[in-house]
Amino acid sequence: MSETERITIRIPSDKVEALGILVKEGKFPTISDAIRAAIDSFVESNFTPEHIERVTVELPKGNVVELECLVKDGDSVSIDDAIRNAVREYTRKRLTKMEEGH
Repeated sequence: MSETERITIRIPSDKVEALGILVKEGKFPTISDAIRAAIDSFVESNFTPEHIERVTVELPKGNVVELECLVKDGDSVSIDDAIRNAVREYTRKRLTKMEEGH
């Protein structure tokens, strides 16, 4: 594990309550873990390598559940991976179709 530092921050009570709900729902073991995950996501989105462009996609809950099933079945290593694969496949098909039309 990498070296860590302790810092103190103030968070509005409504945000602390929301984090507590995530813990109660089992999405994170502790509020600290939820905050660390949020910080990791923030840093990752702001320091993406130059050759990659990050896009955020909002999906209906049903699609997310289907993607989670693909991950559980071993078709993808993560939901992000499943989405990347789907976008790649869609793009290839569209490009092939465009090339055939010209």
